[in-house]
Amino acid sequence: MTTNETFIRVSGSGANQSGLRDQNARVVLSFIRRHGELPSAEIARRSGLSAQTVSNIVRALEAEGLVRRGMSIKGKVGKPSVPMALEPGGVTSLGLNIGRRAAEMVLVDFTGSVLAERMTPYSYPTPDAVRAFVLDAIGAIFADRPGDLTHLAGLGIAMPYELWNWLDYVDAPEELMNEWRTIAIGAYLGEATGLETVVENDATSACVAEHLLGRGHEYADFAYFFLGAFLGGGLVLNGKVYSGRNGNAGAFGSLLVPDGTGDVAQLLDVASNHVLERSLAEAGIDASVLRTRPDDWSALEPHLSEWIAATGRYLALAATSIAAVVDVEAVLVEGAVPAPVRAALVSRARSTLETLDRTGIATPDIREASVGRAARSIGAALLPIHARYFLA
Repeated sequence: MTTNETFIRVSGSGANQSGLRDQNARVVLSFIRRHGELPSAEIARRSGLSAQTVSNIVRALEAEGLVRRGMSIKGKVGKPSVPMALEPGGVTSLGLNIGRRAAEMVLVDFTGSVLAERMTPYSYPTPDAVRAFVLDAIGAIFADRPGDLTHLAGLGIAMPYELWNWLDYVDAPEELMNEWRTIAIGAYLGEATGLETVVENDATSACVAEHLLGRGHEYADFAYFFLGAFLGGGLVLNGKVYSGRNGNAGAFGSLLVPDGTGDVAQLLDVASNHVLERSLAEAGIDASVLRTRPDDWSALEPHLSEWIAATGRYLALAATSIAAVVDVEAVLVEGAVPAPVRAALVSRARSTLETLDRTGIATPDIREASVGRAARSIGAALLPIHARYFLA
């Protein structure tokens, strides 16, 4: 099974009719995922399901190893209530991010916590190289954790759209990159691994991770930037990851911004890690440090500070344009960058925002996202879990 559909935050109610137990089980699990530990009575009250229905579902989910009992809560009247929580080890899932310079795979549990991760660098991606990495990574991960294989929900795959258009950026042979035009990567890797696959845009996957595991509980509406080799984005409206009719909603890398020469450029061409990589190469500096030392780029000064200043300004310009069209509460910034660099980018964007003419629009709050540089692969890993166990 392959799909590129995202999912929504819990907002519906269950049904008590016979034949809908699967849907009602998803309702119960979704309320627990969204709100944390909840007693059965509270789930029934919030969902609209009967207390008996919830009680039966909870017992079945506990028997299946999907939920566990918490500590009893003693009240003033009646029996103590017992909150139910997701059982972290009840489900596992793999997430693969296919990047322009590296591939990354993670194994997560039912709550989204990362259990294992593997990464491989390359000069450019090819389907065969990605397939070989996936098989090696799965073998290595489950050699150390064989028990987690029995609970595996599937493989989520995060990747940019139209990989074959990278020729000018990754110096790759055209015939090899053109293989991506015809390959159905979900089916290709599904056949190789025997796993169900879910395929999604890489920036959207990162936004999914932030929505579910990061600051998503703080905002009903937010825009999301992810700074990878190129900048991508995502959009959450009314508590839902929203991609639009043609999948263009949240494609913030395509926003037009002034390029500093009197012309305009797409945001991804002036505010991405590729811009820093190009600056380093022009200065004769080995840009591979961006991947080999992912948590410390301090040796890249003064090029790093110059890039932060320019990129932060472009993010502020883009945030202002977004706020003029979609009245979001916040713009969250994430990336394949060290945490101090992310903080500096947000600081620069916030200070720049104060200097811009924002007459007629409410200023969005530009803040750091919280999931981290692995958000794309983590978000990908969440997709099979939610396709199988939660409301979609």
